[in-house]
Amino acid sequence: MKKYLLLFAMLCCYIGCSKYPKQIIEKYASVQPTQWSETATGVRTRIKTNEKILALTMDACGSKTDSLDEELIDFLTREQIPATLFITSRWIDKYPDKLARLAKNPLFDIQNHGKDHRPASLTGQSIYDIPGTENAQALATEVLDGADKIEQLTGKRPIFFRSGTAYYDEYAVALISDLGFQSIGFAVLGDKGATYTAPEVVQAFLTAKAGDIIICHMNHPEKETGKGLMQVLPMLKQQGYRFVLLKDYADKLE
Repeated sequence: MKKYLLLFAMLCCYIGCSKYPKQIIEKYASVQPTQWSETATGVRTRIKTNEKILALTMDACGSKTDSLDEELIDFLTREQIPATLFITSRWIDKYPDKLARLAKNPLFDIQNHGKDHRPASLTGQSIYDIPGTENAQALATEVLDGADKIEQLTGKRPIFFRSGTAYYDEYAVALISDLGFQSIGFAVLGDKGATYTAPEVVQAFLTAKAGDIIICHMNHPEKETGKGLMQVLPMLKQQGYRFVLLKDYADKLE
């Protein structure tokens, strides 16, 4: 009996250590970041390519009032436009059935937007009145709990992470890399947190260049993001652009 209890204890220790690697947490325990932005060192904002491709990425943050823009999802499906979806655990907890449906659609790839939509900080920096993670342990929890939730429900482990608000400090990016994920930002601000009007969304998307990662939101059907995308995406296709999933260019992100 003691033998089995010892084995159980060792297994629990292994699982805990593997999820929150002690060496990684200690490595970043006393760092002093100097950067705080959407383009901190190491954040991937585009694909290094000569192809006329764009990466459409859409966030679902999990705020009290958000949902899913079903009309936009239906449009993307009808037009066969792929998108990488960055989704938080708190959104998944609200809409597990919607997550399951999105995950079954081969046009969409589910990636990690964190557990609670927190900016990626090692010192508790805030942005837009949203407090960032306060230390290495808190950031590891934000990243790994979000990844675990997605893996449990989809059977696929994310390889990318986008922090809440897409803000990072440079050491947060390094820690995220040590945990096995690439930090994703954007080159084109597609809807400014779902606050743009449809004409503003169109204008923003038309600034895109080959290889750019575009950020917008799929969780506010009451806003005009969807309306703008339904206007501008066919225009970009007519210009010869092709939309791709980030996972298919994971080794070419910069």
